[in-house]
Amino acid sequence: MDTDFWLQRWEHGQTGFHQTRVMPLLQKHWAGLGLPAGSRVLVPLAGKSLDVAWLAEQGHAVLAVEISPIAVEQFFEEHALRPETSSTPQGTLYRAGRIEFLCGDIFSLDTAVLADCAACYDRAALIALPPELRARYVRHVYGQLPAGCRTLLLTLDYPQEEMDGPPFSVPAAEVRALYGDRWHIEALESRDILAQEPKFAARGLTRLQTDVHRLTAL
Repeated sequence: MDTDFWLQRWEHGQTGFHQTRVMPLLQKHWAGLGLPAGSRVLVPLAGKSLDVAWLAEQGHAVLAVEISPIAVEQFFEEHALRPETSSTPQGTLYRAGRIEFLCGDIFSLDTAVLADCAACYDRAALIALPPELRARYVRHVYGQLPAGCRTLLLTLDYPQEEMDGPPFSVPAAEVRALYGDRWHIEALESRDILAQEPKFAARGLTRLQTDVHRLTAL
């Protein structure tokens, strides 16, 4: 992963990808995962997403992973939280209430960190990675999540030749190719969102679809 790219985006305030509201598709579909109260949820490449706080409000213990210390510190500042910090082999761990932020490289995670994650919420991680890194990401991160782990995965589908990512197009066929060996995949929803995303139309897209998948580790 080109960590310098993302670090510079945060350093220069180029964070147009940050959403100023909780993702409606998360709110719509999360309960369908049927997770017990208190389940630990992994949020990879989290930025300072409001979704992290929302998941904690549902009673989950949230482990968010983010490479940029600026993003992590802004998250806690904007939520008026004062985290405790500690050093780990994977990076600096910030902890406040039900929320943990690991400031480090997603590829540094190991089984000890991921073993008790009962779920994963992936809205902006898979689609942030170029094709050559997506398979590695799935092998490394999803490959270490335990059997029975449930994931809500959101992807985008558009003609890749019309726009350079990130975010990248990851159509349903690629999701099946990446996850099909170990994960049961259910398609929950597909929605045409180009009319609601004028910035993407301005970049030349003629079609933009968001897909919602529910995955269960076998």
